[in-house]
Parts: sequence; structure tokens; C-alpha cells
Amino acid sequence: MSAPRLANLGEYDYCVVGGGIVGLATATALAQREPSARIVLLEKEKELAAHQTGHNSGVIHAGVYYQPGSLKAKLCREGAEATKAFCKVKGIAFETCGKLLVATNNRELQRMEALEERARLNDIAFERLGGHALKAAEPNILGLEALRVPATGIVDYRLICAAMAADLQERGIEIRLNKAVTLVKEENRHVTVLAGRDKLRARRLVACAGLQSDRIARVAGLDIQHRIVPFRGEYFVLPESRSAIVKHLIYPIPDPDLPFLGIHLTRMIDGRVTVGPNAVLGFAREGYEKASFSLGDLTSMAAFPGFWRVIGRNWRSGLREFSNSFSRARYLEECRKYCPELTVADLRTPAAGIRAQAVLRDGTLVHDFLFVESERMLHVCNAPSPAATSAIPIGAMIVDRLLEGGSPSHSIL
Repeated sequence: MSAPRLANLGEYDYCVVGGGIVGLATATALAQREPSARIVLLEKEKELAAHQTGHNSGVIHAGVYYQPGSLKAKLCREGAEATKAFCKVKGIAFETCGKLLVATNNRELQRMEALEERARLNDIAFERLGGHALKAAEPNILGLEALRVPATGIVDYRLICAAMAADLQERGIEIRLNKAVTLVKEENRHVTVLAGRDKLRARRLVACAGLQSDRIARVAGLDIQHRIVPFRGEYFVLPESRSAIVKHLIYPIPDPDLPFLGIHLTRMIDGRVTVGPNAVLGFAREGYEKASFSLGDLTSMAAFPGFWRVIGRNWRSGLREFSNSFSRARYLEECRKYCPELTVADLRTPAAGIRAQAVLRDGTLVHDFLFVESERMLHVCNAPSPAATSAIPIGAMIVDRLLEGGSPSHSIL
């Protein structure tokens, strides 16, 4: 059988790999910075925002969790404002419904005080609600006290991506779907890319490949010191009769010893309310069904020493999450501590998103930006939560870094 015929479709100034919100925001920033540049965006799926962007909670975060003065705090604040402004210009529905962080015991009250201080230092408006004020604001929620963050909002990020893509195409920028990248070769003056049957060259390449970011970096011949480990965030949609159960987003006070935020009640912009997510190890990077399994993905994880170090450090919380995953009653108890009205029968329509968690060889979970770069390439190997909220300023930051040019390096910011 003869090899498939390649279509050599010319040369570009920039090639962006990845059609999630970070890739689209990066392409947008490039087009704004260099309006005459020839830019192509490659996405391996048949649609944009097919993975992390299209399966997230839809929250526009205010940034209350992040270390004061940190890059994440700065980008989240700027991103929330930019996201809301973009939605207003494009006529995309969003709602600034606010968030309540609910303390249900004295330990959580102490943690809430630390969050108050972070919010104050990050210049985020908040209000502390006592028990009676909490009951007045949310009659179906129980707690000792709560922290209300009014700037938190909700939106459908897939609609934002569609609007970004339309703007890019109006500028003459190519978006190619169903183009999985299988070869990246950096040469003296350009980077050659093979994607499906398309072969192209670009002066520079930036990869925002999310769940496949480590693999694209390796395809490009870069020496990386991490792997992506997928974590499934499983959640349930409440029945329509429960869609008015809360007015705000309801979050627990996070445990600083755990990497994830815990099960919460999330209002969606389409009127639904979800319960979740938990955080369980995924056995397939892109497997959204509960029994999803990929031998290749699992073998890749098992061969990486950092994976076993993560398991060794977090096996107790991992067992608890798996127990909750297989028992709706146990899952519900995580939420009933502040919303006792819910029943197991309310946990309808299970679904899941998958988080691309970068893990270093020593087992460190990367919670910041991780860049791997060479003279003509920049690979975004970790864009931490809340990447969707922060996507617009993240795209500008990536372009700043890309245009500076680089020598081979690994950077965690």
C-alpha cells in the first residue's frame, strides 16, 4: 500500500497547535500584535474546545485562592475582567452571580480567615456572612459562616471559543480541524510540521496542547522532565426541579493539604445546577465515560517514576475519591454537610471533565505555568487553573515570551 499523499500547503509566520481557549487566545494575541502575519492553528479534533475547555465548570473565577502577588492571582484578576468585557462586546450571555465559600466547622472557620486575608491582599471584594446572614442569602445552605465573593461569574466557554475563532477567520487566519500533529522538526530558519496529510512550515511554533502537551513536546524532540497525568472530575446534574436550590455558586472551604477544591454546587449559564466534581485518577487522557481505559495512556503513566511518587504521597485521599466515585451516597455526603436537602435521587446525569495535571519526575504536582522552549518553539506544558478565566491575558503573556525568542530551557512560573 502506498503512503498517503502529502499536501504541501505553504509557509507561515506562526503555527499554533491546540484549539482550546488558550490556543485560540494565543492566536488572537499574535494576530493583534502582528496583523500582517500568516498564522495557522491546528486542532486534532473535529471541533474546537473539545477537551478541557469544553468540559469545565463554566466559572469566571475572581482569584480569591491565589497567593497574593503571584502570577496566577494577577492573570486571574485581569482575565475575569477581560472575559466579561469580551462577552459584552460579542453578546455572549454571562452572569455575575457570586460565590459563597461555606465553613461548616471551626477548622474551616480558621481556614476561611486565611482566605479573607488573601482576598484583601489581592484586592478582591468580599463579605463575611454570619450564620443568620448566610441563611438569608441561601435558605437551603447550612454553615457556621461564609465568605461571599460577588465578582465570581458563569459563562459557556465554548461560545467564547467560537467567537474567538470567528474573529480569527475574519482576519484571514487559518483554522484546520482534524489535523493531529505527528511530526515537528525544528531547523535553522523554520519549523516543519506534519499534521494529518498536511505538511507546512512556520518561522515559529507555539503549542497549547493541554492533555497532549507533553507528547507534542516529545514529538518535537524536546527533552522534558514531566508527564501529564489525567484526573477525572466527575459531577452530576441536578433535576430541573432543583435548579433554584441555590442563587450563588456554593464551595467548601478548601483543604490546603489537598490539590483540588472539593465537591461544590455550581450554577450553569444554561440554568442547570451541578454537584461536583471529585478528582479521581483517569485511566485515559480523553476518556469521559466512567469505564474509559487506554492501555497506551496507562502504560505511559506507569513507566514514569513521578507517577508512582504521586500515588505514594496521596494514596489515602485517592482511595477516598475512588470510594466516592463508586458510591453516590458517599459522594453526596461531601455536599450534604452544607446542603442537607439533597438526596441520592437528585444525582442525575453523570458527566466528567479531565484535568491535565503536569507531574515532575520527583512526583511534584505542577500548579504553575510550565514552559519548554527552544530557539523557534514554545511549548505550554502546563497552564494552571483557572486557565479558562485567565485565557486572554495568558495568550498575551505567551506571545510576549514567544516573540522574545529563546534558547533550550524549562521554566516554571
